[in-house]
Amino acid sequence: MAVLLLLGSITSLAQTTPRKVAAYRDTTGRTAMIQYGIASYYSDKFVGKTTANGEKYSKDKFTAAHNALALGTWIRVTNLSNKKTVLVRVNDRLHHRNSRLVDLSLAAAKQLGYIGKGITRVKVEVLGKKKPIEKEESMVNK
Repeated sequence: MAVLLLLGSITSLAQTTPRKVAAYRDTTGRTAMIQYGIASYYSDKFVGKTTANGEKYSKDKFTAAHNALALGTWIRVTNLSNKKTVLVRVNDRLHHRNSRLVDLSLAAAKQLGYIGKGITRVKVEVLGKKKPIEKEESMVNK
């Protein structure tokens, strides 16, 4: 009986663990994590409010809220419905009951093209604390 209870708890733990795959390398050769989930964007009511790292939220900056990543981490977010991408820096946290993967600033959400929908499925590539070096034209979606 004790073995069955142990197996049941291990199985339920495995089912609740988020899917993370180390498969991407950034410009410095470090391994990055890849995560899949739902993205939303900040409401205008948060403009000027203090974020978790002490900065004031601006809808015009390319920033994000994420509960698992360290503040100051750079991530590449890809909208899975249209393949548009954006680079953002994590500077805030989501509410602990929020089930979404990431909240983006309005500027980032506009670049990903999901303002009208409010949410979208995304891929998040964790790039590290150092801002990735990218060519100017690769930042603009075609």
